[in-house]
Amino acid sequence: MTEVPQSAVSQRDASILELVGVDPLSEQVYRSVLLEGSTTVEEVARRHQMTPLAAEDRLAALRAIGLLARRSGASGEYVPVDPRFSLRAITDRHERGMAAIREQVPALAELFDSGIDATRGTPQTRILSDPAEIAGWFVQLQHQAVEEFMAFDRPPYVSDASNPLETLALDRGVLWRAIYTADSFGAENAWSRLASLGELGEDARITTSLPIKLAIADRSIALFSLTLETGVDNSMVTESPPLVAALCELFELRWERATPIPAGRGDDPTADAPRARRRAPAATRATATREQRTVLTLIAAGMTDEGIAHQLGVSSRTLRRKTQELMVELRAENRFQAGAEAVRRGWI
Repeated sequence: MTEVPQSAVSQRDASILELVGVDPLSEQVYRSVLLEGSTTVEEVARRHQMTPLAAEDRLAALRAIGLLARRSGASGEYVPVDPRFSLRAITDRHERGMAAIREQVPALAELFDSGIDATRGTPQTRILSDPAEIAGWFVQLQHQAVEEFMAFDRPPYVSDASNPLETLALDRGVLWRAIYTADSFGAENAWSRLASLGELGEDARITTSLPIKLAIADRSIALFSLTLETGVDNSMVTESPPLVAALCELFELRWERATPIPAGRGDDPTADAPRARRRAPAATRATATREQRTVLTLIAAGMTDEGIAHQLGVSSRTLRRKTQELMVELRAENRFQAGAEAVRRGWI
């Protein structure tokens, strides 16, 4: 028989069958048999520089898992079984084994959770997939907040968008900060409800997008979404200090980048501006109405004209007229320039 080219059985190639329990050297033996069509113990020992006993052990192991067969007779040659059948049978066995392991995951996880309950009372972190359970945890965090509540508000929602518990928390003196997206205002009268919460003390900002839904109570417990796909309700609640701290940092980073929402304090153009802006020279603070600040804020958040008109309770035609008047007043040729000038004047 001819020598097997080393490139055909290189170490680089001889690793695929490790996934089914065949070590690299045994795979080299197997590949050489595939190439030659048959082999003997002596040939394998010579070709792969091993003892006859070691060669016989490897050939016997490959035969035991169904990759090789042995001819009857004095020669005792080993021949390959068609890999289209032998390897498929092997992988099928492994898949059934993996499926059996997967079936045991819930039972093993239950044992794990029981161990946590026995040593610590309740798990620090829990996965939630039931919408009612997610909504229940959101309510619990609002009741639990004593000093501070931080939230990312964006759809999809698992409960009614109206939130009567927030007013109770604000009455208790809880510092409530929330960041909204333009998509947060799809419901009827959503903007007017937000204005009411601003009057009660909510500190709100708006941004174009948010990566997750998030609620944090007193920087000690957090509830956040694991998916934003409509109809798929997967969330996590955690008391893990490092994870909660990381989520607080994410909130603060997004808070700094978001646009403050006018809280509805009359027509004072500086009432809703950050303190640094309130110290700006009077010449840069031309009078702005509450409606003008609202329009500019929603434009900055990326809301469409139709969405802004819907929240303000006016027609799209009326909104376009008001926006054009605002552009003229700000001496801006486009929305970007209008936003920049509004920031310079301290309107938003």
